[in-house]
Amino acid sequence: MSTAVILVSGGLDSCVAAAEAQRTHALAFLHLNYRQRTQARELKAFELLADYFAASARLVVDVSYMHQIGGSSLLDPDMVIPTDTQERGVPTTYVPFRNANLLGIGVAWAETLGAEAVYIGAHQEESVYPDCRSEFIAAYKQMVALGTRPETRIDICAPLITLDKAAIVQRGLDLKAPLHLTWSCYQNEDLACGQCSSCQLRLKGFAQVRAKDPIPYAP
Repeated sequence: MSTAVILVSGGLDSCVAAAEAQRTHALAFLHLNYRQRTQARELKAFELLADYFAASARLVVDVSYMHQIGGSSLLDPDMVIPTDTQERGVPTTYVPFRNANLLGIGVAWAETLGAEAVYIGAHQEESVYPDCRSEFIAAYKQMVALGTRPETRIDICAPLITLDKAAIVQRGLDLKAPLHLTWSCYQNEDLACGQCSSCQLRLKGFAQVRAKDPIPYAP
């Protein structure tokens, strides 16, 4: 079975993307620490998911230079995490060019491993993030083809790209993905806040498919 590198933040989307990839690939799990607010909790979720999926390889990379660059409320404690999911424009939780950086590391590791794909949980509902659009994924595929060895064939797979959060939750339930091991909150590391935009989207997704979110929330 061929190998796929999975970008695993520890969140719901990357968990479902991993469950999709597992149907056809052996999994190599990649996690990036960039000094985000919930870095420790996300890393814990990554390790739990890597154990659950019996990842054939796992790699944690320090990309704290992204914190040095800043420009995001996920990185800067002086910026406010938004609670409005209908916010116009690009929200402050956008980390400048993050997915391009993360995919680049994923592709480098994939080429080293001889893997044939890199999976990312990006989806269109978050198209307010420029690097979560299908056009971005298509352009990145072309860049990978041009920037790797002539014999290298690495696909960039975004299996959730056309789905909203409710459809992603349902897909995870259908695949029996371990959603209880994931973490999505932008602010807290013990009990999910339920108030940040990420928590709200997650809770709405579960509510729309009439399922209970298995992670703990603050009262």
